[in-house]
Amino acid sequence: MITVRVPAKVNVQLGVGGLRADGFHDLANVFFAVALGDEVTATESSEGVTLSCSGPDADAVPLDDSNLAARAARLLAAHHGIADPGVHLHIAKAIPVAGGMAGGSADGAAALVACDALWKLETPFETLLELAAELGSDVPFALLGGVALGRGRGEILEPLPVEGTFHWVFAVADGGLSTPAVFRECDRLRDEAGTGSAATDVPTPDADPALLAALADGDAVGLAAALANDLQPAALSLRPALADTLRAGTDAGALGALVSGSGPTCAFLAKDADGAAAVAAALRASGTCRTAHATYGPVPGAAVA
Repeated sequence: MITVRVPAKVNVQLGVGGLRADGFHDLANVFFAVALGDEVTATESSEGVTLSCSGPDADAVPLDDSNLAARAARLLAAHHGIADPGVHLHIAKAIPVAGGMAGGSADGAAALVACDALWKLETPFETLLELAAELGSDVPFALLGGVALGRGRGEILEPLPVEGTFHWVFAVADGGLSTPAVFRECDRLRDEAGTGSAATDVPTPDADPALLAALADGDAVGLAAALANDLQPAALSLRPALADTLRAGTDAGALGALVSGSGPTCAFLAKDADGAAAVAAALRASGTCRTAHATYGPVPGAAVA
Protein backbone atom coordinates (compact mmCIF):
# COMPACT_ATOMS: atom_id res chain seq x y z
CA MET A 1 0.00 0.00 0.00
CA ILE A 2 1.35 3.41 -1.02
CA THR A 3 -0.11 6.78 0.01
CA VAL A 4 0.78 9.94 -1.89
CA ARG A 5 -0.03 13.47 -0.77
CA VAL A 6 -0.57 16.05 -3.49
CA PRO A 7 -1.15 19.82 -3.25
CA ALA A 8 -3.87 22.05 -4.60
CA LYS A 9 -2.83 25.05 -6.67
CA VAL A 10 -3.77 28.68 -6.96
CA ASN A 11 -2.98 30.65 -10.10
CA VAL A 12 -1.41 33.86 -8.83
CA GLN A 13 -1.42 35.00 -12.46
CA LEU A 14 -3.56 33.47 -15.19
CA GLY A 15 -3.01 35.26 -18.48
CA VAL A 16 -5.25 33.87 -21.22
CA GLY A 17 -4.52 34.32 -24.90
CA GLY A 18 -7.02 34.02 -27.72
CA LEU A 19 -8.77 30.86 -28.89
CA ARG A 20 -6.45 28.73 -31.03
CA ALA A 21 -7.48 26.59 -33.98
CA ASP A 22 -7.10 23.46 -31.81
CA GLY A 23 -9.64 24.79 -29.30
CA PHE A 24 -7.09 25.69 -26.61
CA HIS A 25 -5.76 29.05 -25.42
CA ASP A 26 -2.12 30.03 -24.91
CA LEU A 27 -1.54 30.72 -21.22
CA ALA A 28 0.89 32.52 -18.97
CA ASN A 29 -0.05 30.60 -15.87
CA VAL A 30 1.88 31.18 -12.64
CA PHE A 31 1.04 28.15 -10.51
CA PHE A 32 1.52 28.21 -6.74
CA ALA A 33 1.20 24.95 -4.73
CA VAL A 34 -0.47 25.18 -1.31
CA ALA A 35 -0.63 22.82 1.66
CA LEU A 36 -4.34 22.14 1.24
CA GLY A 37 -4.21 18.78 -0.54
CA ASP A 38 -5.61 15.35 -1.31
CA GLU A 39 -4.21 11.92 -0.49
CA VAL A 40 -4.34 9.00 -2.92
CA THR A 41 -3.68 5.49 -1.59
CA ALA A 42 -2.84 2.70 -4.04
CA THR A 43 -3.37 -0.95 -3.06
CA GLU A 44 -2.78 -4.09 -5.12
CA SER A 45 -6.01 -5.48 -6.57
CA SER A 46 -7.08 -8.44 -8.69
CA GLU A 47 -10.11 -6.57 -10.00
CA GLY A 48 -8.46 -4.18 -12.46
CA VAL A 49 -8.39 -0.43 -11.77
CA THR A 50 -10.99 0.54 -9.16
CA LEU A 51 -11.68 3.72 -7.24
CA SER A 52 -13.21 4.91 -3.98
CA CYS A 53 -13.41 8.37 -2.43
CA SER A 54 -14.01 9.98 0.95
CA GLY A 55 -14.14 13.52 2.29
CA PRO A 56 -16.08 16.68 1.41
CA ASP A 57 -17.90 16.45 -1.93
CA ALA A 58 -16.91 12.79 -2.33
CA ASP A 59 -20.28 12.11 -3.94
CA ALA A 60 -19.34 14.56 -6.73
CA VAL A 61 -16.18 12.62 -7.66
CA PRO A 62 -16.64 10.19 -10.58
CA LEU A 63 -15.52 6.66 -9.79
CA ASP A 64 -15.23 5.46 -13.39
CA ASP A 65 -12.64 5.83 -16.13
CA SER A 66 -13.43 9.53 -16.50
CA ASN A 67 -11.53 10.09 -13.24
CA LEU A 68 -7.99 11.28 -13.93
CA ALA A 69 -6.60 8.98 -11.23
CA ALA A 70 -7.94 5.91 -13.04
CA ARG A 71 -6.73 7.25 -16.38
CA ALA A 72 -3.30 7.90 -14.87
CA ALA A 73 -3.00 4.32 -13.62
CA ARG A 74 -3.95 2.92 -17.02
CA LEU A 75 -1.62 5.31 -18.87
CA LEU A 76 1.36 4.41 -16.67
CA ALA A 77 0.63 0.70 -17.08
CA ALA A 78 0.38 1.03 -20.87
CA HIS A 79 3.67 2.95 -20.98
CA HIS A 80 5.39 0.03 -19.25
CA GLY A 81 3.59 -2.67 -21.23
CA ILE A 82 1.46 -3.85 -18.32
CA ALA A 83 -1.55 -5.32 -20.12
CA ASP A 84 -3.88 -5.90 -17.18
CA PRO A 85 -3.08 -3.46 -14.34
CA GLY A 86 -4.58 -4.18 -10.95
CA VAL A 87 -4.85 -1.39 -8.40
CA HIS A 88 -7.42 0.09 -6.07
CA LEU A 89 -7.09 3.85 -5.66
CA HIS A 90 -8.68 5.54 -2.66
CA ILE A 91 -8.91 9.33 -2.89
CA ALA A 92 -9.18 11.24 0.38
CA LYS A 93 -10.51 14.62 -0.80
CA ALA A 94 -9.73 17.97 0.76
CA ILE A 95 -9.35 20.00 -2.45
CA PRO A 96 -12.73 21.43 -3.57
CA VAL A 97 -14.32 19.56 -6.47
CA ALA A 98 -14.63 21.64 -9.67
CA GLY A 99 -13.33 24.56 -7.60
CA GLY A 100 -10.55 25.97 -9.77
CA MET A 101 -7.79 24.42 -7.65
CA ALA A 102 -6.95 21.47 -9.94
CA GLY A 103 -8.20 18.78 -7.56
CA GLY A 104 -8.86 16.25 -10.31
CA SER A 105 -5.49 16.97 -11.88
CA ALA A 106 -3.82 16.62 -8.49
CA ASP A 107 -5.37 13.17 -8.05
CA GLY A 108 -4.11 12.16 -11.49
CA ALA A 109 -0.58 13.21 -10.55
CA ALA A 110 -0.81 11.41 -7.21
CA ALA A 111 -2.00 8.23 -8.93
CA LEU A 112 1.01 8.31 -11.26
CA VAL A 113 3.39 8.54 -8.30
CA ALA A 114 1.49 6.00 -6.19
CA CYS A 115 1.22 3.37 -8.93
CA ASP A 116 4.85 3.89 -9.95
CA ALA A 117 5.91 3.16 -6.37
CA LEU A 118 3.43 0.30 -5.85
CA TRP A 119 4.51 -1.45 -9.04
CA LYS A 120 8.21 -0.63 -8.42
CA LEU A 121 8.61 0.84 -11.90
CA GLU A 122 11.10 3.62 -11.07
CA THR A 123 9.88 5.74 -13.96
CA PRO A 124 12.14 8.79 -14.54
CA PHE A 125 10.56 12.03 -13.34
CA GLU A 126 10.79 13.59 -16.81
CA THR A 127 8.79 10.66 -18.18
CA LEU A 128 6.17 11.08 -15.47
CA LEU A 129 5.89 14.75 -16.48
CA GLU A 130 5.34 13.72 -20.12
CA LEU A 131 2.63 11.25 -19.10
CA ALA A 132 1.07 13.90 -16.87
CA ALA A 133 0.86 16.30 -19.81
CA GLU A 134 -1.07 13.65 -21.75
CA LEU A 135 -3.63 13.55 -18.94
CA GLY A 136 -4.27 17.30 -18.74
CA SER A 137 -2.80 20.78 -18.68
CA ASP A 138 -2.64 21.10 -14.87
CA VAL A 139 -1.37 17.59 -14.07
CA PRO A 140 2.36 18.25 -14.61
CA PHE A 141 2.40 21.09 -12.08
CA ALA A 142 0.80 18.86 -9.43
CA LEU A 143 3.84 16.60 -9.86
CA LEU A 144 6.31 19.48 -9.73
CA GLY A 145 4.85 21.66 -6.96
CA GLY A 146 6.48 24.81 -5.65
CA VAL A 147 5.91 27.80 -7.94
CA ALA A 148 6.19 27.60 -11.72
CA LEU A 149 5.28 29.44 -14.89
CA GLY A 150 3.17 27.33 -17.22
CA ARG A 151 3.14 28.14 -20.92
CA GLY A 152 1.35 26.57 -23.87
CA ARG A 153 -1.80 25.07 -22.38
CA GLY A 154 -0.05 25.38 -19.00
CA GLU A 155 1.81 22.08 -19.33
CA ILE A 156 5.23 23.57 -20.32
CA LEU A 157 6.68 24.40 -16.91
CA GLU A 158 9.48 26.68 -15.76
CA PRO A 159 10.16 26.58 -11.99
CA LEU A 160 10.29 30.05 -10.46
CA PRO A 161 12.34 31.34 -7.52
CA VAL A 162 10.34 32.13 -4.42
CA GLU A 163 11.41 33.33 -0.98
CA GLY A 164 9.72 32.40 2.28
CA THR A 165 6.15 31.36 2.97
CA PHE A 166 2.93 33.02 1.84
CA HIS A 167 -0.33 32.62 3.76
CA TRP A 168 -3.60 31.97 1.94
CA VAL A 169 -7.30 31.56 2.57
CA PHE A 170 -9.59 29.68 0.18
CA ALA A 171 -13.33 30.32 0.28
CA VAL A 172 -15.22 27.30 -1.03
CA ALA A 173 -18.45 27.96 -2.91
CA ASP A 174 -21.52 25.76 -3.15
CA GLY A 175 -21.29 23.79 -6.37
CA GLY A 176 -18.62 23.96 -9.02
CA LEU A 177 -17.92 25.69 -12.31
CA SER A 178 -17.05 23.92 -15.55
CA THR A 179 -13.62 25.00 -16.76
CA PRO A 180 -14.60 24.72 -20.46
CA ALA A 181 -17.72 26.80 -19.75
CA VAL A 182 -15.64 29.54 -18.11
CA PHE A 183 -13.25 29.66 -21.07
CA ARG A 184 -16.22 29.88 -23.46
CA GLU A 185 -17.64 32.74 -21.40
CA CYS A 186 -14.25 34.48 -21.50
CA ASP A 187 -14.32 34.26 -25.31
CA ARG A 188 -17.92 35.47 -25.41
CA LEU A 189 -17.18 38.48 -23.23
CA ARG A 190 -14.21 39.41 -25.40
CA ASP A 191 -16.34 39.19 -28.54
CA GLU A 192 -19.09 41.21 -26.86
CA ALA A 193 -16.56 43.90 -25.92
CA GLY A 194 -15.43 44.12 -29.54
CA THR A 195 -11.84 43.05 -28.90
CA GLY A 196 -12.23 39.64 -30.51
CA SER A 197 -11.45 36.28 -28.95
CA ALA A 198 -9.25 34.53 -31.53
CA ALA A 199 -5.51 33.96 -31.14
CA THR A 200 -4.98 36.63 -33.81
CA ASP A 201 -6.99 39.14 -31.75
CA VAL A 202 -5.49 38.68 -28.29
CA PRO A 203 -1.77 39.20 -27.57
CA THR A 204 0.12 36.16 -26.32
CA PRO A 205 0.23 36.55 -22.53
CA ASP A 206 3.43 36.72 -20.52
CA ALA A 207 4.33 36.66 -16.85
CA ASP A 208 4.15 39.99 -15.00
CA PRO A 209 7.69 41.08 -13.96
CA ALA A 210 6.30 42.74 -10.81
CA LEU A 211 4.64 39.50 -9.76
CA LEU A 212 7.80 37.47 -10.39
CA ALA A 213 9.84 39.96 -8.38
CA ALA A 214 7.40 39.82 -5.45
CA LEU A 215 7.61 36.01 -5.38
CA ALA A 216 11.40 36.06 -5.50
CA ASP A 217 11.56 38.67 -2.71
CA GLY A 218 8.95 37.04 -0.45
CA ASP A 219 6.94 40.28 -0.69
CA ALA A 220 3.32 39.49 0.20
CA VAL A 221 2.15 43.08 -0.32
CA GLY A 222 3.77 43.21 -3.74
CA LEU A 223 2.33 39.83 -4.71
CA ALA A 224 -1.14 40.90 -3.58
CA ALA A 225 -0.96 43.99 -5.80
CA ALA A 226 0.04 41.87 -8.82
CA LEU A 227 -2.53 39.05 -8.50
CA ALA A 228 -4.37 38.69 -11.82
CA ASN A 229 -6.76 36.25 -13.48
CA ASP A 230 -8.05 36.82 -17.00
CA LEU A 231 -10.80 34.25 -16.33
CA GLN A 232 -12.17 36.17 -13.35
CA PRO A 233 -14.64 38.32 -15.34
CA ALA A 234 -16.04 35.16 -16.93
CA ALA A 235 -16.35 33.37 -13.58
CA LEU A 236 -18.11 36.42 -12.10
CA SER A 237 -20.41 36.58 -15.12
CA LEU A 238 -21.46 32.97 -14.58
CA ARG A 239 -21.53 33.25 -10.76
CA PRO A 240 -22.16 36.93 -9.79
CA ALA A 241 -22.33 36.07 -6.08
CA LEU A 242 -18.56 35.53 -6.09
CA ALA A 243 -18.17 39.31 -6.01
CA ASP A 244 -19.68 39.28 -2.51
CA THR A 245 -17.17 36.61 -1.43
CA LEU A 246 -14.23 38.61 -2.78
CA ARG A 247 -15.50 41.74 -1.01
CA ALA A 248 -16.01 39.91 2.29
CA GLY A 249 -12.43 38.65 2.30
CA THR A 250 -10.88 42.01 1.46
CA ASP A 251 -13.10 43.74 4.02
CA ALA A 252 -11.75 41.25 6.58
CA GLY A 253 -8.19 42.37 5.94
CA ALA A 254 -6.87 40.24 3.09
CA LEU A 255 -4.01 41.90 1.22
CA GLY A 256 -5.37 40.70 -2.12
CA ALA A 257 -8.07 38.51 -3.60
CA LEU A 258 -8.93 36.74 -6.84
CA VAL A 259 -10.96 33.88 -8.21
CA SER A 260 -8.76 30.77 -8.25
CA GLY A 261 -8.35 29.50 -11.80
CA SER A 262 -11.74 28.98 -13.42
CA GLY A 263 -13.45 29.26 -10.02
CA PRO A 264 -15.64 29.26 -8.11
CA THR A 265 -13.19 29.00 -5.20
CA CYS A 266 -11.88 32.45 -4.19
CA ALA A 267 -8.31 32.91 -2.97
CA PHE A 268 -7.13 35.54 -0.48
CA LEU A 269 -3.54 36.43 0.34
CA ALA A 270 -2.96 37.37 3.97
CA LYS A 271 -0.11 39.12 5.76
CA ASP A 272 0.72 36.18 8.04
CA ALA A 273 -0.77 33.06 9.62
CA ASP A 274 -2.80 35.04 12.19
CA GLY A 275 -4.15 37.26 9.43
CA ALA A 276 -5.15 34.22 7.39
CA ALA A 277 -6.97 32.70 10.38
CA ALA A 278 -8.88 35.96 10.91
CA VAL A 279 -9.86 36.24 7.23
CA ALA A 280 -11.00 32.60 7.18
CA ALA A 281 -13.14 33.12 10.28
CA ALA A 282 -14.71 36.26 8.82
CA LEU A 283 -15.49 34.50 5.55
CA ARG A 284 -17.10 31.55 7.34
CA ALA A 285 -19.29 34.02 9.26
CA SER A 286 -20.12 36.13 6.21
CA GLY A 287 -22.61 33.77 4.58
CA THR A 288 -20.90 34.32 1.22
CA CYS A 289 -19.27 30.88 0.99
CA ARG A 290 -19.79 27.32 2.19
CA THR A 291 -16.56 27.28 4.21
CA ALA A 292 -13.07 28.76 4.21
CA HIS A 293 -9.65 27.21 4.80
CA ALA A 294 -6.45 28.93 5.90
CA THR A 295 -3.27 27.38 4.52
CA TYR A 296 0.21 28.27 3.26
CA GLY A 297 2.71 27.65 0.51
CA PRO A 298 4.61 26.97 -1.54
CA VAL A 299 4.87 23.24 -0.90
CA PRO A 300 6.35 20.33 -2.91
CA GLY A 301 4.43 18.39 -5.54
CA ALA A 302 3.01 14.87 -5.32
CA ALA A 303 5.15 12.68 -3.06
CA VAL A 304 4.87 9.45 -1.10
CA ALA A 305 3.65 10.29 2.38
